[in-house]
Amino acid sequence: MTTFTHVSFQELLATSPVILGEGAVIERLRRSPGIQLDEHVVNSALVYQDKGRTALETIARQYLEIGRRYNLPLLLSTPTWRAGRDRIAAAGLAGRDLNGDNFRFLAGLRDSYGDYARQVAICGLMSCRGDAYKPSEAMPARAAAEFHSWQANALAAAGVDFLLAATLPALSEATGLARAQAATGLPYLISFVVRPEGTLLDGTPLTDAIAAIDGAVSPPPLGYMINCTHASIFRSALRHENNSSSLVRKRVIGLLANTAALSPEELEVSAQLVEEAPDTFGLSVSALYFKMGMKVLGGCCGTDERHIECLARELSTGIQSPDKRN
Repeated sequence: MTTFTHVSFQELLATSPVILGEGAVIERLRRSPGIQLDEHVVNSALVYQDKGRTALETIARQYLEIGRRYNLPLLLSTPTWRAGRDRIAAAGLAGRDLNGDNFRFLAGLRDSYGDYARQVAICGLMSCRGDAYKPSEAMPARAAAEFHSWQANALAAAGVDFLLAATLPALSEATGLARAQAATGLPYLISFVVRPEGTLLDGTPLTDAIAAIDGAVSPPPLGYMINCTHASIFRSALRHENNSSSLVRKRVIGLLANTAALSPEELEVSAQLVEEAPDTFGLSVSALYFKMGMKVLGGCCGTDERHIECLARELSTGIQSPDKRN
């Protein structure tokens, strides 16, 4: 078996103009015929089912093919968004290395891409314990650090390139997650859900949240991201005169964007997926690189391979065109 030397995520950040993020996975699986998501671990257990494993592979390969076609570095996330120890036990999978098995599955797909595999970084994906749209359910920082350490350590032991805690609504649990991730020795990112006025869902101004985590956790995150948020809301949040700052614009490095310009409350009760035209998505999200210097850009709810294809095309054709920044 060929062993590849992958470029570290830190090196990709330092040397690449931009890194392409994958698009939605869970929402696409939810709409796939014959696929049943687990009520506890969501898509993590699909790796143990023939049909589920095929569905995961199909989606991952679509994103890998797009990255290779446009020669853009790619960020893939392990299907472990809800793979904490308590959820694994509730799903009846306590005897399995669910986090490690999902990483090894994804790493095997990556390594089948030859030279391009060196440009693909795999993050160990984590999130808050409760509902990501309900900051009232967020854990206190100390309890969160203790609770999330188990999964952070499991992902680190499996060999992920770095850790990503995503879809975070509140400062308290984000701080605990950062402490758990930092303790592994791996590089890591923290990703929030934000409102147009530049706050987390719990009302904390972005500038205060970033300053607080940077000051409380050692080492601090490599950077911060925003996810499950429309590009227009992202722009508004980062430009807010009171709740953003030069610190925010320096430390926030990217967006995994929704296709719907809706609030979390509106998304939570939406009976159907609100989709944006792929061309529109590609133009609006790529502009965040050309106009604001964002380094990691991809998709979240509502996106599929069409949206990521359009984004990759816009990024690839525009990287060599200085006028795109004007």
